[in-house]
Amino acid sequence: MKEKTNPGKDAQRVLVIKLSALGDFVLSFGAMKVIRENHPSAEITLLTTPPYEELAKNSPYADVVETDGRPPKLTGTYSLLKRIHRSNYDVVYDLMGNKRTCSYFHALKWFFFGKTPLWNGTAKGCDFYYPNELRVKTHTIERLSAQLECAKISLTDNKSGIRIAFPDLSWVHHKFGKRPEHQPSFFGLCSPYVLIIPGASGRHKCWSPENYAEIARRITDAGMQPALIGSHLEIDLGVQITEYEPRVKSLIAKTDLFQLVSLAARANFVIGNDTGPMHLATLSGASGVVLFSTSNSTPEIHAPRGREAKNVIIVEANTFEKLGVEEVWGAILELEAL
Repeated sequence: MKEKTNPGKDAQRVLVIKLSALGDFVLSFGAMKVIRENHPSAEITLLTTPPYEELAKNSPYADVVETDGRPPKLTGTYSLLKRIHRSNYDVVYDLMGNKRTCSYFHALKWFFFGKTPLWNGTAKGCDFYYPNELRVKTHTIERLSAQLECAKISLTDNKSGIRIAFPDLSWVHHKFGKRPEHQPSFFGLCSPYVLIIPGASGRHKCWSPENYAEIARRITDAGMQPALIGSHLEIDLGVQITEYEPRVKSLIAKTDLFQLVSLAARANFVIGNDTGPMHLATLSGASGVVLFSTSNSTPEIHAPRGREAKNVIIVEANTFEKLGVEEVWGAILELEAL
C-alpha cells in the first residue's frame, strides 16, 4: 500500500477535534499552532464542546468553531458524521483520541464505504496512526507532539530548535492585555500579589481550605496580597478560606479565563491543585506550585507546565491528608518569589 502524504501548505480544509477537558484543551494549543503553521492557506475547523467555545473562537488557531462534538443522541451523531463527510476535509487531526472520536473515524468508513479524509489520531487503521498505548503513558504536550510527527508535519521551532508543540498563550495578552478589566487594579490588586487556585473538578483533588488559609496567612505576613481564583462552583470553598484568613481577597466567580491569564502573568507566583485553570496560569508565564494527590492523578502525565521547567514545582503525596503545610511552604520558598 502506498504511503499517504500530508497535503501541507496545499490543504484547503482541515478539521481539528478537541472536545475537553480544560487542562488538556489548553495544552493542545501547541498542537493547534503547529497545525495552523503547516496549513497556512487552509480553512481550519475546530470541533469541540460548548464550555470551550469562547477559548476556541478567541484563539488564532481556528477559522470555524463547531460545538456539537459530543452529540447526546444517535441522530445527532449521524448528522455530525454527514457534515464531516460533506465538508471534504483534506486532513483531520483528532487531538482527543478517545473511544468516541475514534468511533467517528470508523463510522465514517462504514457509512461512506471507506471514503474518509486523511486522519491523524489513535483510531486503528487511520492514515497517520499514533498508538493508543502511548497516549495513556505520556504527558499531553509530548503525546500530541509525537502524534503530529506521525502526520509528517514539521514541529521545529526556528528560534529554539526544540521539536515540541508547546502551548503559546501570548495571543491572550495581545488581544486582551491592555483592556481595563484585565488590569490587577480592576480587581483591587496591587503588586506584589499571589493567586491561589484552591478548587478542582472534584473535592477529592483539593487540598483543605484550612491549609490554603494558612498559606495565605504566611503570604500576607510576607508582604504580599493573596487572591483566590475559581469558578462559581468554588464559592463555598472561598468562603471557608476567608473565614480562616480574612485578609485573603476572594475573586472567585469574578474572573473569566482570559482575565485569569492576564492576572497570572503579573503575579509573583500562583499556587493550586491539579486543575485546568492552573494550566492557564503557569502557561501565562507565572511561576507556580502545583499540589498533587497521586492516588487521583499522575504528575508525569497531567502536571501543568511553565515556559521553563524550573518555574513550576510539583508537590505530591499519595493523598492530600498526607501533604503538610510545611512541605508546600518549602516549595514556595524554593521558587524565590517572596
